[in-house]
Amino acid sequence: MTTFIGEYTVRIDDKGRMVFPSAFKSLMPEGGDMRFVIKKDIFEDCLEMYTFGEWERQSCEVKSKLNFFNREHAMFWREYMRDRAIVEPDGKVGRISIPRKLLDAIGVTKEVVFSGNDYKIEIWAKEKFEAGGISNEEYIALAGKLSQ
Repeated sequence: MTTFIGEYTVRIDDKGRMVFPSAFKSLMPEGGDMRFVIKKDIFEDCLEMYTFGEWERQSCEVKSKLNFFNREHAMFWREYMRDRAIVEPDGKVGRISIPRKLLDAIGVTKEVVFSGNDYKIEIWAKEKFEAGGISNEEYIALAGKLSQ
């Protein structure tokens, strides 16, 4: 499993393309699968980007908990699979194109931040990324609460 760490700001060109950070690209196995699945985060105004292998693993885990003869489970799965995109950096520059619908959903205008978050990459509108986060005091309090 690939571990993504670091934050990289990238500009979007006139055609809606952006360069996938080379630091993340270099973590991928040479000659291996370079496909990623992108979806909107459930809780935050960001996109989540998974290697195709990680996406398959997580989807299988979710699917194993569902009974497709149960209407609510079927509705959940349909929504779970909605508005997903598969992207692959091009071989030359490493550009990717994320569907405008997904970028609009998180308020992207000119720049995004690719933020490594262990097994996934979060993609944020630059302004929202910079405005987000929690204070150091909140972080310490949360760390204490979670350690109990």
